[in-house]
Amino acid sequence: MIRICMVGTGYVGLVSGACMADFGHKVTCVDINQERIAGLVKGVIPFYEPGLDRLVLKNVEEGRLHFTTRLAEGMKDADVVFIAVQTPMSESGEADLTYVMKVGEEIGALLDDSKVIVTKSTVPVGTNAALKKVIQSKLKSDLEFDIGSPWYRPTRVRSYFFGSKKRRLINARALATVGGSPGRRRR
Repeated sequence: MIRICMVGTGYVGLVSGACMADFGHKVTCVDINQERIAGLVKGVIPFYEPGLDRLVLKNVEEGRLHFTTRLAEGMKDADVVFIAVQTPMSESGEADLTYVMKVGEEIGALLDDSKVIVTKSTVPVGTNAALKKVIQSKLKSDLEFDIGSPWYRPTRVRSYFFGSKKRRLINARALATVGGSPGRRRR
Protein backbone atom coordinates (compact mmCIF):
# COMPACT_ATOMS: atom_id res chain seq x y z
CA MET A 1 0.00 0.00 0.00
CA ILE A 2 1.28 3.43 -0.94
CA ARG A 3 0.04 6.49 0.96
CA ILE A 4 -0.93 9.19 -1.51
CA CYS A 5 -1.77 12.87 -1.21
CA MET A 6 -3.74 14.12 -4.23
CA VAL A 7 -3.74 17.92 -4.41
CA GLY A 8 -6.77 19.05 -6.39
CA THR A 9 -10.21 17.44 -6.58
CA GLY A 10 -11.16 18.50 -10.07
CA TYR A 11 -11.70 15.98 -12.82
CA VAL A 12 -8.14 14.66 -12.93
CA GLY A 13 -7.46 14.69 -9.19
CA LEU A 14 -10.72 13.18 -7.95
CA VAL A 15 -10.91 10.45 -10.59
CA SER A 16 -7.22 9.57 -10.12
CA GLY A 17 -7.49 9.61 -6.33
CA ALA A 18 -10.61 7.43 -6.26
CA CYS A 19 -9.10 4.91 -8.69
CA MET A 20 -5.81 4.73 -6.78
CA ALA A 21 -7.78 4.13 -3.57
CA ASP A 22 -9.64 1.35 -5.36
CA PHE A 23 -6.26 -0.29 -6.10
CA GLY A 24 -5.79 -0.53 -2.32
CA HIS A 25 -3.73 2.60 -1.67
CA LYS A 26 -4.57 5.08 1.08
CA VAL A 27 -5.45 8.39 -0.60
CA THR A 28 -6.12 11.80 0.91
CA CYS A 29 -7.53 14.31 -1.57
CA VAL A 30 -6.81 17.95 -0.75
CA ASP A 31 -8.52 21.03 -2.15
CA ILE A 32 -8.70 24.67 -1.06
CA ASN A 33 -12.38 24.78 -2.09
CA GLN A 34 -14.14 24.21 1.24
CA GLU A 35 -17.56 23.72 -0.34
CA ARG A 36 -16.23 21.05 -2.68
CA ILE A 37 -14.56 19.16 0.17
CA ALA A 38 -17.68 19.45 2.35
CA GLY A 39 -19.71 18.05 -0.53
CA LEU A 40 -17.29 15.19 -1.16
CA VAL A 41 -17.35 14.26 2.53
CA LYS A 42 -21.16 13.98 2.15
CA GLY A 43 -20.80 11.95 -1.06
CA VAL A 44 -21.63 14.77 -3.49
CA ILE A 45 -19.56 14.41 -6.68
CA PRO A 46 -19.07 17.83 -8.35
CA PHE A 47 -19.20 16.54 -11.94
CA TYR A 48 -20.42 13.52 -13.86
CA GLU A 49 -18.16 10.56 -14.50
CA PRO A 50 -19.85 7.16 -14.95
CA GLY A 51 -19.45 5.07 -11.80
CA LEU A 52 -17.38 7.64 -9.91
CA ASP A 53 -20.02 8.15 -7.22
CA ARG A 54 -20.00 4.43 -6.36
CA LEU A 55 -16.19 4.29 -6.51
CA VAL A 56 -15.81 7.24 -4.12
CA LEU A 57 -18.46 5.91 -1.71
CA LYS A 58 -16.95 2.41 -1.65
CA ASN A 59 -13.44 3.65 -0.93
CA VAL A 60 -14.56 6.18 1.68
CA GLU A 61 -16.52 3.43 3.47
CA GLU A 62 -13.51 1.09 3.30
CA GLY A 63 -11.25 3.78 4.79
CA ARG A 64 -8.94 4.23 1.82
CA LEU A 65 -10.20 7.62 0.56
CA HIS A 66 -10.30 10.80 2.64
CA PHE A 67 -10.88 14.50 1.93
CA THR A 68 -9.45 17.63 3.55
CA THR A 69 -8.76 21.30 2.91
CA ARG A 70 -5.45 21.13 4.78
CA LEU A 71 -2.37 20.20 2.74
CA ALA A 72 -0.40 19.47 5.92
CA GLU A 73 -2.94 16.78 6.82
CA GLY A 74 -2.78 15.25 3.36
CA MET A 75 1.02 15.23 3.28
CA LYS A 76 1.58 14.05 6.86
CA ASP A 77 2.10 10.35 6.15
CA ALA A 78 2.13 10.43 2.34
CA ASP A 79 4.80 8.64 0.32
CA VAL A 80 3.74 10.37 -2.91
CA VAL A 81 2.20 13.81 -3.46
CA PHE A 82 0.36 14.30 -6.75
CA ILE A 83 -0.26 17.83 -7.99
CA ALA A 84 -3.50 17.83 -9.99
CA VAL A 85 -4.53 21.47 -9.99
CA GLN A 86 -5.86 23.55 -12.85
CA THR A 87 -3.56 25.04 -15.49
CA PRO A 88 -5.79 27.46 -17.37
CA MET A 89 -4.62 29.10 -20.56
CA SER A 90 -2.90 32.44 -19.99
CA GLU A 91 -3.53 35.51 -22.15
CA SER A 92 -0.52 34.53 -24.27
CA GLY A 93 -2.01 31.08 -24.94
CA GLU A 94 0.44 29.22 -22.69
CA ALA A 95 -0.45 27.16 -19.63
CA ASP A 96 -0.78 29.33 -16.54
CA LEU A 97 1.32 27.52 -13.95
CA THR A 98 0.39 29.84 -11.06
CA TYR A 99 -1.55 27.17 -9.16
CA VAL A 100 1.08 24.48 -9.75
CA MET A 101 3.87 26.72 -8.46
CA LYS A 102 1.77 27.87 -5.48
CA VAL A 103 1.23 24.24 -4.48
CA GLY A 104 4.99 23.69 -4.95
CA GLU A 105 5.72 26.51 -2.50
CA GLU A 106 3.31 25.00 0.04
CA ILE A 107 4.79 21.52 -0.42
CA GLY A 108 8.31 22.91 0.11
CA ALA A 109 7.28 24.68 3.31
CA LEU A 110 5.62 21.51 4.67
CA LEU A 111 8.09 18.86 3.49
CA ASP A 112 9.62 17.19 6.53
CA ASP A 113 10.71 13.84 5.07
CA SER A 114 11.54 12.31 1.71
CA LYS A 115 8.63 12.11 -0.73
CA VAL A 116 7.98 11.67 -4.43
CA ILE A 117 6.24 14.66 -6.01
CA VAL A 118 4.28 14.01 -9.21
CA THR A 119 2.84 16.63 -11.52
CA LYS A 120 -0.42 15.25 -12.86
CA SER A 121 -1.61 18.67 -14.02
CA THR A 122 -1.18 19.33 -17.73
CA VAL A 123 2.13 21.20 -17.87
CA PRO A 124 4.69 22.02 -20.57
CA VAL A 125 8.11 20.41 -20.83
CA GLY A 126 10.52 21.92 -18.30
CA THR A 127 7.92 22.52 -15.60
CA ASN A 128 9.29 19.88 -13.25
CA ALA A 129 12.74 21.53 -13.23
CA ALA A 130 11.17 24.89 -12.35
CA LEU A 131 8.87 23.27 -9.79
CA LYS A 132 11.80 21.49 -8.13
CA LYS A 133 13.55 24.85 -7.66
CA VAL A 134 10.39 26.36 -6.17
CA ILE A 135 10.05 23.48 -3.71
CA GLN A 136 13.76 23.60 -2.79
CA SER A 137 13.52 27.36 -2.14
CA LYS A 138 10.94 26.75 0.60
CA LEU A 139 12.56 23.75 2.32
CA LYS A 140 13.43 24.22 5.99
CA SER A 141 16.21 21.63 5.81
CA ASP A 142 18.24 19.79 3.20
CA LEU A 143 15.71 17.07 2.35
CA GLU A 144 15.81 14.84 -0.67
CA PHE A 145 12.76 14.41 -2.84
CA ASP A 146 12.12 13.16 -6.34
CA ILE A 147 9.85 14.80 -8.88
CA GLY A 148 8.32 13.34 -12.01
CA SER A 149 5.30 13.01 -14.27
CA PRO A 150 3.32 9.95 -15.35
CA TRP A 151 4.63 8.41 -18.57
CA TYR A 152 1.18 8.26 -20.04
CA ARG A 153 -1.47 10.77 -19.17
CA PRO A 154 -4.51 11.22 -21.39
CA THR A 155 -5.93 14.72 -21.63
CA ARG A 156 -9.16 13.48 -20.07
CA VAL A 157 -8.79 10.91 -17.32
CA ARG A 158 -11.53 8.29 -17.23
CA SER A 159 -12.19 5.92 -14.36
CA TYR A 160 -12.32 2.94 -16.72
CA PHE A 161 -8.86 3.83 -18.03
CA PHE A 162 -7.30 2.93 -14.68
CA GLY A 163 -8.42 -0.67 -15.12
CA SER A 164 -6.85 -1.05 -18.54
CA LYS A 165 -3.40 -2.37 -19.42
CA LYS A 166 -2.34 1.10 -20.59
CA ARG A 167 -1.36 2.19 -17.06
CA ARG A 168 2.23 3.36 -16.74
CA LEU A 169 4.62 3.85 -13.88
CA ILE A 170 5.66 7.35 -12.90
CA ASN A 171 9.27 6.36 -13.43
CA ALA A 172 11.46 3.57 -12.09
CA ARG A 173 13.46 5.83 -9.77
CA ALA A 174 10.34 7.31 -8.18
CA LEU A 175 8.76 3.87 -7.77
CA ALA A 176 11.88 2.52 -6.06
CA THR A 177 11.75 5.50 -3.69
CA VAL A 178 8.42 4.32 -2.28
CA GLY A 179 9.44 0.67 -2.10
CA GLY A 180 8.10 -0.64 -5.39
CA SER A 181 9.81 -2.60 -8.10
CA PRO A 182 10.29 -1.11 -11.55
CA GLY A 183 9.98 -4.45 -13.31
CA ARG A 184 10.10 -4.77 -17.09
CA ARG A 185 8.49 -2.42 -19.50
CA ARG A 186 6.03 -4.05 -21.88
CA ARG A 187 5.15 -2.80 -25.33
